[in-house]
This record gives sequence, structure tokens and C-alpha cells, in this order.
Amino acid sequence: MSTIKEKTLRELQTKVHDLEDFIAKNGIGSSYLSRAEKIQRNLNIGLFVGSVALVGGIIAYQILKSEDEE
Repeated sequence: MSTIKEKTLRELQTKVHDLEDFIAKNGIGSSYLSRAEKIQRNLNIGLFVGSVALVGGIIAYQILKSEDEE
């Protein structure tokens, strides 16, 4: 069973997390933070797609090169 101390600690952690989320969404610089998060997300997606395209191109090149040698 959970003790009162553990329950209180979990409740305080939840309250602090909620407060941090509120400040991040409504505090000073929150618009810059949301823009930075969007830019980071788009950059990560671009890097992933570019990496997949690069690996696909290398594989296609190797397959075509091996077929030409035969």
C-alpha cells in the first residue's frame, strides 16, 4: 500500500508539472517557445525524410550497379 508520504509526493509532483505546463503555455516567451518547438519538429522530420531518401538512393544505386555488371 502507498503511504501518505508517497501520495503527498505524487500529488506535489503533479501540481508542479501542471504549473510548469501553464507557465510554458501562457508565460513570457511562450510564443517563442511554441515556434521553436515547431521548428525543431519540422527539422527532425526533414532530417528523417532526407536520411531515408539517402539510404534508398544508395541501395538503388548499388542494385542498379550490380545488375549492369552482370
